[in-house]
Amino acid sequence: MKVTVLLSGGIDSTTCLALAVEEFGADNVIALNMHYGQKHEKECLCARKIADYYKVKYYEHDISSVFKYSNCSLLATSEKEIKHESYAKQLEELGGEGTVETYVPFRNGVMLSIASAIALSLEAGQVYYGAHADDRAGRAYPDCTVEFFASMNQAVQEGTSGMCCLKAPLLYMNKAEVVKTGLGLKAPYKYTWSCYEGSEKPCGTCGTCIDRANAFKANGIEDPAL
Repeated sequence: MKVTVLLSGGIDSTTCLALAVEEFGADNVIALNMHYGQKHEKECLCARKIADYYKVKYYEHDISSVFKYSNCSLLATSEKEIKHESYAKQLEELGGEGTVETYVPFRNGVMLSIASAIALSLEAGQVYYGAHADDRAGRAYPDCTVEFFASMNQAVQEGTSGMCCLKAPLLYMNKAEVVKTGLGLKAPYKYTWSCYEGSEKPCGTCGTCIDRANAFKANGIEDPAL
């Protein structure tokens, strides 16, 4: 069985890659990175390092043209600034539920569709992606919900005559549990990047930086990337 892992270069996708390599062996794992026009392009450089660390086949695709009409603050073409506050604070400002400004329109749907087509072409029967419980809190990222995963998985299976399916092994874990899982597998977190700003060093104050710091703190260790 061959599997394809959507590898962004962040903690979640790196943990997925570690799980896939542990279960199937590096020779049967394909890492797929997609550049979607994000400000934090450093993620892509990190993905290459991580794929090289695991010695897995690695592919990159530029899908930024799909999102050229979006003004999502996460995108390099956006006129908006990244919010420097926790996701909890952002959801509070939305009344407890709603998409945050760093939600890229149907990004995971687009990526999973493309990844499924590539996986099928490369004779890989599964596609891993790193959605986890914190991402779907308050529907901040609706393409990370359990309902989205179930629907998308059904669509992929229907559209491939059952030859390909989706896997979201972190779906019921929070960020701290994701990190704990990766630490147990000796995932190379020192190579990962999470910050939404495209700077040389992490800002430490955007939503994903805050989540990352709290996850390592919950596991009682220093962030190896700092």
